[in-house]
Amino acid sequence: MENKFGVIGLGRFGTTIARTLSQRGAEVMVFDSSAEKVDALRDEVAYAVQLDATDIKALRSQNVHELDAVVVAIGQDFESLLLTTVTLMEMKVKRIIARASTDQQRRILEKLGVSELLSPEDEVGISVAGRLLNPDLVSFFQLPDDYQIVELKTPVGVADKTVIEIGLRNKYNLNLISLRRAYEVKGEDGELRTEYHILGVPKADTILYNTDYIILLGKNTDIEKFVEINK
Repeated sequence: MENKFGVIGLGRFGTTIARTLSQRGAEVMVFDSSAEKVDALRDEVAYAVQLDATDIKALRSQNVHELDAVVVAIGQDFESLLLTTVTLMEMKVKRIIARASTDQQRRILEKLGVSELLSPEDEVGISVAGRLLNPDLVSFFQLPDDYQIVELKTPVGVADKTVIEIGLRNKYNLNLISLRRAYEVKGEDGELRTEYHILGVPKADTILYNTDYIILLGKNTDIEKFVEINK
């Protein structure tokens, strides 16, 4: 069954969520009080509606309560975010995910009973700090208990070796989830260009090349140790 999602608040954060969901095949409804922001996404999502999201009658007229989940991505006006969230709770929306820009906002939303909270500013800050500490780091996702999923360029010390030779699990306590590999592809103009594609689940005899980007799961300290030893 096709997933149906709503996104309220079309700043950069909400717009990115809406576009990504739509590109991945979900049916997306977006809402904002700004006609300009709504019009900018009209051709990229299933429905784009200008309305006041604190108005329960306006939301009910769009059958928002029938959606699988609604993301409240309002960034600048916390009062509006709060009122919108309460309105969605009154409508008994199945799943509500709200943006919390500060610890105070997080505490207030948690007191209301909202269990799924997004803190984009914190995530961006953590990502930037990680990339400053390790320039080869492309992206990472912080997990509880000091675990991370990271994508980084294959370190020099393990390039041209197989997964089993490197001993990621036994030597470094890391798991290799997948890797992105460069492929030469001929374009419509006949010119060759480089494209990166996910290789899939690596096997013991998979060789890691220096042009690969590897995706690892492990503790922060173990990942740092792996990079430091092999850089």
